[in-house]
Amino acid sequence: MFEDIAEAARNAAVEICDKAALAAGSVVVVGCSTSEIAGYHIGSRSSAEIGSVVFDAINEIFAQRGIHLAAQCCEHLNRAIIIAREASASWEIVNAVPVPGAGGAFAAAAYAGLRDAVALDSIRADAGLDIGATLIGMHLKRVAVPVRLEASHIGKATVTAARTRPMFIGGARAHYDEALM
Repeated sequence: MFEDIAEAARNAAVEICDKAALAAGSVVVVGCSTSEIAGYHIGSRSSAEIGSVVFDAINEIFAQRGIHLAAQCCEHLNRAIIIAREASASWEIVNAVPVPGAGGAFAAAAYAGLRDAVALDSIRADAGLDIGATLIGMHLKRVAVPVRLEASHIGKATVTAARTRPMFIGGARAHYDEALM
């Protein structure tokens, strides 16, 4: 079971990197419900083992590519972000340490596994993986664009992905709207 979860997590990480054309230094926010992966309602059966398996698999892929993992905590920690200090940029560091029952098993695994991990109030990531409907959108740059993955599930959890792109201000759409008037 754990090997299947790890393989699906690695596949999702590879796909988001490739389909979003992420460069070294990019930040990917990952929200992960270990309860949903195991087939239970989000927040009901946090699993440290599943959190570690998913973190190790995703972090392996991101680290090989020089991409920073930003692990989203659960609502008990206001969806704070766990990230390596070197990638924390100018974002606001907060005083929190996630545990499986408060912060989430995946975020706890990230806190233990990332070098010099810190918690942030919020970020603006370049892309994201949402494993089990954890609602990562608040941590994505504007404008978020859906990315359809072949790796659509990890365990029983649905995986949703997004990349971001710069906003268009004016441009072709503005000219199109003027033509309609």
